[in-house]
Amino acid sequence: MNHTFHIPVLGLGYSIDTPLKVAKYGISSVVSIVDDELTERMRKFHSEKNNKKYIPIEKKTEDSRALRITAYLNLLNNLVNQQFEILKQGVFEAGSDLSRYFDLLPDTSSLKKMFTSMLEMTDVEQKKSAENALKSAIKPGAIDVNIMSKVDKANYNTDDEYLGDDYTDALAAMRGFANSEVNSAVIISAGLNPRLYTYMEKCAAFYPDPAGQISKSIILKVSDFRSATIQAKMLAKKGLWVSEFRVESGLNCGGHAFATEGFLLGPILEEFKEKRTELYLELHSIYHAALTTKGISPEINPVQRITAQGGIGTADEHQFLINHYQLDAAGWGSPFLLVPEATNVDDVTLNNLVNAEQDDFYISNSSPLGVLFNNFKNSSIEQQRRERIEKGRPGSPCTKKFLCTNTEFTALPICTASRAYQHQKIKQLKAQELSESAYQQQFEAITEKICLCEGLCASAYLKNDMLKPKENKAVSICPGPNLAYFSGKYSLKEMVSHIYGRVDLLGSIDRPNLFINELNLYIDYLKKDISNQLNELSAKKAKYFIKFKEQLLQGITYYQELIPELKRQSNIAIAEMQQRLKQAENSLADCKI
Repeated sequence: MNHTFHIPVLGLGYSIDTPLKVAKYGISSVVSIVDDELTERMRKFHSEKNNKKYIPIEKKTEDSRALRITAYLNLLNNLVNQQFEILKQGVFEAGSDLSRYFDLLPDTSSLKKMFTSMLEMTDVEQKKSAENALKSAIKPGAIDVNIMSKVDKANYNTDDEYLGDDYTDALAAMRGFANSEVNSAVIISAGLNPRLYTYMEKCAAFYPDPAGQISKSIILKVSDFRSATIQAKMLAKKGLWVSEFRVESGLNCGGHAFATEGFLLGPILEEFKEKRTELYLELHSIYHAALTTKGISPEINPVQRITAQGGIGTADEHQFLINHYQLDAAGWGSPFLLVPEATNVDDVTLNNLVNAEQDDFYISNSSPLGVLFNNFKNSSIEQQRRERIEKGRPGSPCTKKFLCTNTEFTALPICTASRAYQHQKIKQLKAQELSESAYQQQFEAITEKICLCEGLCASAYLKNDMLKPKENKAVSICPGPNLAYFSGKYSLKEMVSHIYGRVDLLGSIDRPNLFINELNLYIDYLKKDISNQLNELSAKKAKYFIKFKEQLLQGITYYQELIPELKRQSNIAIAEMQQRLKQAENSLADCKI
């Protein structure tokens, strides 16, 4: 790929059609396929917008979830290919999409250099030949998809009979992707799901054809080397190749935050760098043996990329990660929420993000999944949540049921953000006759949950004027804390130019290095976790905290030793970073277990 960045998945609706906005320029992005109702509505919207025939796939249709996802991805693929062909037929003139394709590329790109050279040519024939060569060399960005492996609700028919494992949410979504026409990757996030991996073994699209080409590739989003190795080996034993490890910061990211046991991004990437070849050879041996057993034996050496994302904010940081850790690319997520050309953020939410303070972005327990979730205090769904509590009716109506996992009060799972669950849980809480402070603490924990199924789609519906009558318009948005340092609405060109160092959107803002930001997030997380356990600190939990603290201290030592290399490759203020590391070390010393 010519670009050295990609746009990760952003919520459910924020990047649902981002490929239609950026792929023609060679920029890869990720679409969530968790919500088939969203994909179906977006298929209708874009079909009508582009004068394409739209035939609805009703919810009651057999295997409707997979069919809807396949149909939407096929539409995206068709429209992106159309856009790209029109772009290629264009002319090289200022302002044209064809010229914009090359203008957006990093200055280090060989294609960008060829483009610049072509513009300077005076010989007509030579210039025409160069133009044709440039047109032949370009490709659209990938239409990648994201599946959260643990969002795998069981589904039942109208008689409450289980439809079977192949029809759970994650497996049906995987089938929808596998059956589509897109030649791209599925990013598997949110942990290990053996049932999903077993199903993938049945999908022919993940295996090489006789020429060694794989039409559908696999990307694992991971937060440490060990889990990456375990999952990749499981897949390799099934004859499935991991084409990319996408390393994401545990806490310095958007969306759900999967905190590691004190493992920081720098040391994690160092381990990937040191063991990359060893890991590749081990996985290739397992993979080749599995393919041979299945009667597939092409002589291929499949590519395996390593990328990173989470909290990157400057061109220096972007380039340092790529150069020092020998990464293939880096992901920029939350900043693109401020780029209306690329993502779906409604005007009210966008203005709130632009004017937000640092404290408005926080890690919460708002997700019904029971996983830490990056939240925004000024979102309309937070306002709605507080209003419902004041009216004595906490919780949300549950219509989509993607996150129904709790069976504490019901035979079939329900969502912990639902009114039905919170009513029962609060009733149970009142019966315990706790002290006022203890009651309030538990009440807040129960009612903190928000409806993500509707909230993470609402902004896309609002921006595109697709909201149905009486439909909830409260918006949930989950930017990473790094967004606090960006305070404007940007064009696609401005954001890409910022990534590549052609402009600086942050100016003189006092922003610590991404490694320092993540370190402080982990220290705050540890302190909060310890304070929550003070009354009943078990030996097991104490051991966990000690290990966590030790890992952070090792991370600080690693960064202290990294400073000379950081200085050599970037404009980092050495004294300032040393001071911040010392402050972090002192903060950890005050953290008593």
